[in-house]
Amino acid sequence: MQEFSEEQLKQIILSLLPEVLSQYLQEKEKELKAISLLERLIRVEEELKALREEMKVRFEANDKRFESLLREMNARFEAVLAEQRALREEMNARFEAIDNRFEALQREMNARFEAMDKRFEAMDKRFEALERRFNFMQWLIVVGFSFLAILITLFGFLKG
Repeated sequence: MQEFSEEQLKQIILSLLPEVLSQYLQEKEKELKAISLLERLIRVEEELKALREEMKVRFEANDKRFESLLREMNARFEAVLAEQRALREEMNARFEAIDNRFEALQREMNARFEAMDKRFEAMDKRFEALERRFNFMQWLIVVGFSFLAILITLFGFLKG
């Protein structure tokens, strides 16, 4: 084997050292990049986990909010329905009162018309009685004048 002097060894080491160092640095760079990528991945996963948790909290808050809104809307709809039922019952009561009033007016009008019919019947009877009296008086006058004419004619024959 060859023996190298210290100076030669230094020279050989110095000539090989940059190459070895550059290879070593390249390998370490790859490892450092891999470590940096792993750290980034870990940070991204932690961030995603934190985002998922935050979204879960927000969704739960929104669910609670929507549930309360739904309960409030149901309460409002029930109140509106109750108000409509009350109005409908009030309207039905008013219509019943109007119907009762109308029926009472109809009964009153029928009673008045019946009373008027009775009056007209009584008036018809009075007119018939008057007509009979006029007919009787007419005949009485005719018979009376006829009797007087006959008497005058008889006295005229007898006197003359």
